Amino acid sequence: MLIWAGLGNPGTKYAGNRHNIGFMALDRMAQDHGFSPWKRAFQGLISEGRLGGEKILLVKPETFMNLSGQSVGEAMRFHKLTPAELTVFHDELDIAPGKVRLKEGGGHAGHNGLRSIHQHVGEAYARVRLGIGHPGHKDKVASYVLNDFAKAEQDWLDDMLRGISEGAADLAAGEGAKFLNKIALRVAPPRSSTGTEGPKVPRAKPEAAGGARPPRAKSEPGEKTVAAPAASEDDTRSALQKLADRFR
Repeated sequence: MLIWAGLGNPGTKYAGNRHNIGFMALDRMAQDHGFSPWKRAFQGLISEGRLGGEKILLVKPETFMNLSGQSVGEAMRFHKLTPAELTVFHDELDIAPGKVRLKEGGGHAGHNGLRSIHQHVGEAYARVRLGIGHPGHKDKVASYVLNDFAKAEQDWLDDMLRGISEGAADLAAGEGAKFLNKIALRVAPPRSSTGTEGPKVPRAKPEAAGGARPPRAKSEPGEKTVAAPAASEDDTRSALQKLADRFR
């Protein structure tokens, strides 16, 4: 069995917040893959199902973000699992909106949900880091993550969640690169034979306070970035057309 924990805050007040993207990812997978109805257990909500040959327990802590480790730790102890069998889906400020990275172990980088999990189970677990962008100044972070996604963000958000769901079986099988590629193909699909590009993910813009720019995301040890979209199999352009498209 594997435990996949999504981080967020419980209740309708927070349901659409950027901080709740971990909950959103689990909800989408549970819906698309026929998991069991959500029920209360381990100080949270759980849903069970299978992806490929793996049994997966989805966990959404209802302890609020800062105490996420209480719920996750209780579920792991009950099922006698190790941190190697845990994956946490969470929002990531230092990754551009629509981008996803995988990471094995390491620090919590100030994320309160991860900090709590570190306290209860240690740091040797996997993370699916879901980019939401940075508001531009550290003083804006709290209000930014506790506000809903804007209407202009809904398209890339839906594409990201679809890609996560479509690649879930690959993630369960340990095929991280395939999982990331499924997301990339949704968020930034390859050119069609007409030479038109897929929708572009908007960049997070710095807000006025101090004129600060958002920090650039840095790759960390053990981290995998989103793979480049694969070439479309139905691309019927001639070699000359492909060359011409590169200069459009």
